[in-house]
Amino acid sequence: RDHAQICVVEEPHDVYVMENMGYFKGVYHVLMGVISPLDGIGPDDLTIEALKEKVSKPGIKEVILATNPDMEGESTAVYISKVLKPFAEVKVTRIARGLPVGSDIEYADSVTLLKSMEGRLEMR
Repeated sequence: RDHAQICVVEEPHDVYVMENMGYFKGVYHVLMGVISPLDGIGPDDLTIEALKEKVSKPGIKEVILATNPDMEGESTAVYISKVLKPFAEVKVTRIARGLPVGSDIEYADSVTLLKSMEGRLEMR
């Protein structure tokens, strides 16, 4: 495992899903939930302090935020990116979002289309 890369996920079963992809060779950090004020869950209820400890160790190059693309997942990712800002030498990235392979644009919601347009890649 490449300990220089940490993939942050919401729940333990997300690790299983990511592992089935067979691409990621780094280590995982499980938050044990997301920030959800309506459910009474704040940052202190998650494992964010443990993540900060991991990131403070030498050799960490990237933290990949792989929370779900819903309101809670997005706000949790934004919060974590701000918490990790003092670690300037560590790149903080967010997994891409957009249209799934094989889908039709006509059935996509406006948020998904917007994220697809914002995350577009150059082809040449």
